[in-house]
Amino acid sequence: MKYLCRKLLTAAAIAASLFAAHAHASIVIAGTRVIFPANEREVTIKLTNDGQTPALVQTWIDKGDANTSPEKIDVPFTVTPSMFRLDPGNGQTLRLIYTKEPLAQDKETMFWLNVLEVPPKAENGEDAGRLQLAFRTRIKVFFRPQNLPGKADEAPMKTKWQVIRDGKGYALKAVNPTPYFVNLGSVTLRTGDKEFDAGAGYVKPGDSALFPVQGLTVGAESGAEVGYTSINDWGGGIKATQPVSSGKGAP
Repeated sequence: MKYLCRKLLTAAAIAASLFAAHAHASIVIAGTRVIFPANEREVTIKLTNDGQTPALVQTWIDKGDANTSPEKIDVPFTVTPSMFRLDPGNGQTLRLIYTKEPLAQDKETMFWLNVLEVPPKAENGEDAGRLQLAFRTRIKVFFRPQNLPGKADEAPMKTKWQVIRDGKGYALKAVNPTPYFVNLGSVTLRTGDKEFDAGAGYVKPGDSALFPVQGLTVGAESGAEVGYTSINDWGGGIKATQPVSSGKGAP
C-alpha cells in the first residue's frame, strides 16, 4: 500500500510540474532557502498548512533535475518524514539529515528540497467534478563547508560583469570567483539612458553564467552598469549596481 501511495505521488509530481502555475499552494515553507553547514548532522525546516483542507505531503531532495522521480534520486541527504498527512492549521517540522557521503569542501554545493502536496478528492457537491491538482514547491539547499574564504554576503559584489555577443544578441556574462553561489532575483543592464532586462538566475562558485539582455541591439556604451538584486541567506533582496566591461564572444 505504501509503495502504491508513493507511485501515485510520483505521478502527481509529474502533474504538478505541468499544472502548478494554475494551482494554489496550501502548504507553506518557512523560508525560501536552506543553508546546511557541513559541521551539522541535520537542519530543520517548518511546514504549515494554511489551507482549509488536509493534504497528503511528500518531501525529497534532488540535485537539480526537477523531472527525476524521487525513487531514482541519489543524494547524500534524507528527509523525514518523507510522507505524511497535514491537517489545516497544523504544522510539521522536517528534518534534513546529511548522510556524510563526501561533498566538495572548497565550495558550496546546491541541492533542491521538494514539497509536493496532493489535496483530497472531493466526494460530492460542486467540487466533485473538478480536477484536483497537485502542487509542488522547490527551494534551494546550500551545503556550506566550514572555513570557506570570505563571506557569502560578499560574493555578489565580487562578481565581475561583462557585456558580450551571444548569438544574434547580447548577454551579460557574470564571473563568480568566490566559493559561494551568487543568487540573483533580477538583473538589468543600464546603458546610456536606457535599461534592459536580463532576467534572473544564479552563478555557481568559481564559474560563470550568461544572462541574455532583452532588446539590446548594439554593444553597451562606456559607463554602462549592471543593476541586480542578490538574495541573501535569509531570502532578503539586496539591490546593488556594478560597472560592466565590453567583451567579445561567448564563454
